[in-house]
Amino acid sequence: MANLKDIRGRIASVKNIRKITRAMEMVAAARLRRAEQRIEHLRPYADALRRMTARAAQAADNIPNLPILQEKDEVKTVGVLLITGDRGLAGPFNSQIIRAGNRRLRELENDGKEVLWYAVGRRGVSSLQFRNFDLDASWTGFTDRPAFSDARRVADGLVSAYVDDKVDRVEVFYNGYISPVNQEVRHETLLPLQQADVIEDDDSERDEGENAENEDAHIHDRALWIYEPDAEEILARLVPDYVEISIYRAMLESTASEHGARMSAMRSASDNAADLIDDLTLAANRQRQAEITQEIMEVVAGAEGLR
Repeated sequence: MANLKDIRGRIASVKNIRKITRAMEMVAAARLRRAEQRIEHLRPYADALRRMTARAAQAADNIPNLPILQEKDEVKTVGVLLITGDRGLAGPFNSQIIRAGNRRLRELENDGKEVLWYAVGRRGVSSLQFRNFDLDASWTGFTDRPAFSDARRVADGLVSAYVDDKVDRVEVFYNGYISPVNQEVRHETLLPLQQADVIEDDDSERDEGENAENEDAHIHDRALWIYEPDAEEILARLVPDYVEISIYRAMLESTASEHGARMSAMRSASDNAADLIDDLTLAANRQRQAEITQEIMEVVAGAEGLR
């Protein structure tokens, strides 16, 4: 059994750790609020751009003859982008993205396809390198506060890989922000545009709002869209912006999710430290009582021996 000095030393160590976890919780909470504000400001613009891209794609009679808009005849290699954080101590935030990527790898390999990996964040990069996966490109050092220029660099790398025929499809995994204690893994297809979730999302939203009574009204609404220049040229201009804003939104969602996950993890760590301090304090009191009882017994025994 540990002596009283050892127990008191452990209590002091746990108290120091609790101070650190509380400070990290407060820092994460402050950063989370700023990240939430950035998402709130970006979401309307990103949603509008996605809807505009989807409508232009539907209105275009012919897909413009641009490499980024050309759908590959056969999908042999899939580029998978994992968006993680540069730091740990955030609960399952990073690990659940890695697990989702591994599940997708097995699915693609069962379909006879190869996977080329891309990663944002040091945690994703180190995990892929540890598993000896084929990592084509990585971007690190900005996950705490990503800028649009960072998203543009990532988008340029993915678009170049698609245009150069290194990959035939691009998919992305990231943590979508719901609340400080709730984040979900999201999986989206980024390229080609014909398979991208931007088209599917727009179709699903329209299907939910349509019925037999408003079908004519919906057709009339679509007729109000007049494209100048034509839809093909607009689509060619929108697609690069769509890729960049989609990645930027995913990075902001991931940043907010990381701060929320770290805040929750540090709060749990602080609570666990408080419980451990209580248990250690109780053990120290018992040990102190035992030592006092032992000293009393020795004094009594010595007095009896003198008689």
